[in-house]
Parts: sequence; structure tokens; C-alpha cells
Amino acid sequence: MATANPPRTHPTKVRIALIGLAIVVAWGVMAYRLVQIQVFHAPALAEEGLSQRLVSRPLAPQRGKIFDRNGELLAMTVESQSLFAVPDQVEEPLWLAQQVGGLLGVDSDALYRRLTSDTNFVYIKRQLDGVEAERILDMEIRGVYSHPEPARIYPAGQVAAHVTGFVNIDGVGQEGLELVYDPALTGVPGRAEFERALDGTPILQGHSDITPAVPGVDLNTTIDLPLQYQAQEACVDAVERTGAANCWVVVMAVETGEILALTGAPVFDPVQRQTLDPQCEGGPDGAVCRQFSNFAVRGSYEPGSTQKLITVAAALEEGVVEIGTTIPWVSDVLELRPEACRSTDDDLFGCYRDFKPHEARDMTVAEIFTRSSNVGTIRVAESLGQDTLVDYIERFGLGSKTGVDYTAESAGLLNFEAGCETCWASAAIGYSVAVSPLQMAAAYAAIGNDGTWVTPHLVSTQVDVDGQTEVAGIETRQVVSAGTALLMRELLAGVVERGTGESAAVEGYRVGGKTGTANKLGEDGRYIDDTRASFVGLAPISDPKLVVAVVVDTPQFEFRTGGAAAAPVFSEVMEQALHRLGISPDGSGG
Repeated sequence: MATANPPRTHPTKVRIALIGLAIVVAWGVMAYRLVQIQVFHAPALAEEGLSQRLVSRPLAPQRGKIFDRNGELLAMTVESQSLFAVPDQVEEPLWLAQQVGGLLGVDSDALYRRLTSDTNFVYIKRQLDGVEAERILDMEIRGVYSHPEPARIYPAGQVAAHVTGFVNIDGVGQEGLELVYDPALTGVPGRAEFERALDGTPILQGHSDITPAVPGVDLNTTIDLPLQYQAQEACVDAVERTGAANCWVVVMAVETGEILALTGAPVFDPVQRQTLDPQCEGGPDGAVCRQFSNFAVRGSYEPGSTQKLITVAAALEEGVVEIGTTIPWVSDVLELRPEACRSTDDDLFGCYRDFKPHEARDMTVAEIFTRSSNVGTIRVAESLGQDTLVDYIERFGLGSKTGVDYTAESAGLLNFEAGCETCWASAAIGYSVAVSPLQMAAAYAAIGNDGTWVTPHLVSTQVDVDGQTEVAGIETRQVVSAGTALLMRELLAGVVERGTGESAAVEGYRVGGKTGTANKLGEDGRYIDDTRASFVGLAPISDPKLVVAVVVDTPQFEFRTGGAAAAPVFSEVMEQALHRLGISPDGSGG
């Protein structure tokens, strides 16, 4: 009996079945992945994709402007061009360094070293004006490009340099108001976020988020630019006339403490950040010049006889003398320590002399002040006592910072060491005390302001996107009575009218002030023949509006006194200031 064979499956059908199964599995896997991607992982993947396309760029804020009190620009930011090179693309680095470097005033050797170093970006020169940059780009040098960059400029140039200071190449404040108010001037950076394609172009319909930058505040200063210029020219002339190392001038409004001018000579260029006086290249004074230090705020010196204002005011306020009180038998030499005047160190050890020899005679307080008698002033101070004298010196702001809105202000120095038996006498005539010109200006302003001391300041208002705000921190305090201040103003007028300050007279106005002549200390700590000559005064005496302080450092011997070196500068600056403020002549003066 024959058996039947089972039917055989055709190979083609098997393959088709397997392929079909594979397709089903593949579609299943794909479906699974699609569900995973589009349902479960969609948010995370979308976020990852956006992060790959998203670009974030900082938006630099516009740095604030600085104005004088009349709205004249002292500092502003403009767009410039910075030239750079991609060294790998530069074909002739030596030629580029020599030719382009020479055209732009760049050190060719240093530029060549940078071009041949292991770097892919080299600045040729930053912050050029557009014309100068275009001249180089027109040469079509392979590997040389430019990009825009903000640059700080100072329209007033060197005239306001000691006030504005300057920024560094990256726009960060380094000196003056640019440093003091740097955070406010800088503003707040913004940020732009946008999607870009693979070629870097923005995707028009893509994500975009812009946080705009907040521009820096504008500063309205108290400086009067024309007066600042005139004061600076007067200082420059004084240095030339007297052969001095430098000169400094402060002009302040008596009632408000506003600084109308703050300047000195030598001057410097705030853009080039270098002194314009070649004599400032060496020695201690040269170091100060190179650092652009503002001596009027940061310096300190023994003021000499300008300090007598405080000594006599204290004696009048305490009632120990009146201006007509007679001090008997005032000689030209006062010895407070045994054999002091026979010592080679003289004043350091208790021997005090008047500037000019004279016979001993009775002198009133007014005459002592007018003739600037050292011996007479010390005799007046004896009636006060050291503690009271020091108290008044501190009341007038000596030995502490004024609080002016400027960096690194000097507090000065009160040198009353324990065991110093004669420091009180030295302080009474302006030794053993170190002050800044600004401190002395503020002290005299208090006398002009009926005995009220006011904080000196350089900025009146700040203007931001929300409007204008007053600058806080202006303090006042009563240092002497209005009656004492009035008496002192008359004594100051006497110094100009018949005393040591005749060269300070201003035609048509009654002014008052005090000369100061203080010997400088040498390197060994002993006094030398070099002096700092000064004059500080007020006008008009009947109703003071302005105080001007002048310090001339190391004038030649024939100009060594405050009357010879500083008083003429005071006269010139005060006259210009009175005219600038529109103060009518009172028919007095020289």
C-alpha cells in the first residue's frame, strides 16, 4: 500500500512570510520609537534641539556722559573701529608689522612678535576713528580685518582731565569721576537670544528673546568749564613765572560746597593717558605726574600761615581774645624749649621766628593776623590750650576726609604725638598739621558761610532712564558762630588791604584771604629752604560767594612766599570767577 507524502512549503512563500514578519517588526519598532520620541521624550528632545540652535549674545550698555554745569560735554562714548589680524592668513607678517605698524604708530617689533606667535587673533590697534581704519582696510591686506568698538572721548581734552579722569582701553574707569561713578556710568548689560541655522543665519520665525541693556547714568557736574580753563591757564602761567614744580587751584561756591574748578599744572591728556610736561619723567614729583594724581584732593602739605585762620577764629569764638586785644611785647623770636634757638634744627625743637625780623612791640590780634606774626599767633594760641586748639582744627575738617566724591582723598595729618611739648605751637601756625588744598578751601568756605561747613562735591545730579536724581551725602555743620565768621572775614580783608596779601587784590571788589609759606621737609625729616606757597581767600567780603585756594609747590627762591607766588594766581582766578557768576563790583579792591 503506498503512503502519501506531506505537502512541501514553497521557499518563496517562506521568504515572503519572513520579510512580512520583519516588516511588521520593523514597523512596530518604528512605531514604538515614534511613540517614545513624539510622546514620551518630545519635551526633552525639543529642548535639546532648541539649545543647539539657540545663540546668546551680550548687549553692551552705552556708558553715560559727563557734563559740566552748563551742559557742555566733558566725556562721552563714540563708535570706533579696532583693527585686528588672523596670523594664519597673514602672508607677510614682517611687512605688515613694519608698514602698517609704522602708519599707526604701533611698535613694529612687538607687533611682529605677536603676529608670529601661537595665536589666532592679534589686535593691530584698537579704537581708531573710521577714516584711519578705512585707510588701512583699503590696502586689502590678507588677514587684516576690523570690528566696531566703543571708545571714550573727552571733548574738553586736558582742561577737565583732573576731574573726569579716564577709562582704560576696555572702557573701565581708572581715574577721577570715571572711577568714582564707574558702576553707575557703566549701566547694566543686556542679552539677546535667538535661533540660528547651520550656516549661522537667524531663523526668522524661531525663538527670540531680547533683554535690552540699561544705559549708564549721565553725570551733571558742578564744574564750570570756562572757569576751569581759566584756572588751569593761571596755574600753567604760575609754574612758568615762578619756576615751580606744580600748581593747584580749587574754586568753590561758599554756600553749597559746589566745586566750580579743580585743576592744576602740569596737565595731562586723558585720551593718551600721559603727562604733557616732559619734566614729569623723573624723581618723586615725576612719579606723581605719571600717576595723574590730583594733589588738590589727594595731596597733603603743611599749610603754614593759612592755618592761622583757624587758630584766631577759635580764640575769638572761645572769647579769650577780641580782635582789638593787645598782646604785649611780641618779639620776632619765641623760644619754647631751653636753648632751642641756638640749635641748628630751629623750629623743630621749639624755636619760632617771624618771617621778617622786627623789634619787640605790643600788637593787637588784628595786627598779628594781618602781618602774619608767628610769634604773636602762638601767644594767642597759648590762651586756648592744646586741647581746645585741636578741637577747633578738627571742627574745621582738618585730619579727616571732606567726603568729596573723588577717589583716594587724603585725610591729612594731625601730628600731636605724646610727649611733643611744642606741637600745639607748631600747629597754631600751620606746622605739625598736614592738609589738602581742598580741606583748606572748605575751611575758609565755612568762614564765608557764616560759620557753616559744607561737604565739597563735584557732581550735582545723576540722570538715568527714570529721570534726574540729586546726589546724596552733602552734610553741613556749624564750626563757629556767624559773629566770629564775620570778624574773621574782616581780618582776611585786612590781610589783602594792608598786609601780606596785597597781590591778591581784585579790581572793583573787596576780597580777603591769607598767605601761607611753609618750608618743605627733606628726605632726612628736617626742614629745607624749598617751600610750598599758598593763598586762600573769599569774595566779596560783604557777602562771600566764592572761595579760591591756590598752592604753588617749590617756587624759585625769589617767589618762595605765598604773597609772591600764590596771591597773584588767586587774584586772576577770583576775578574770572566773579565775572562768570555775574557778581557785580562793589567799588572796592585794588
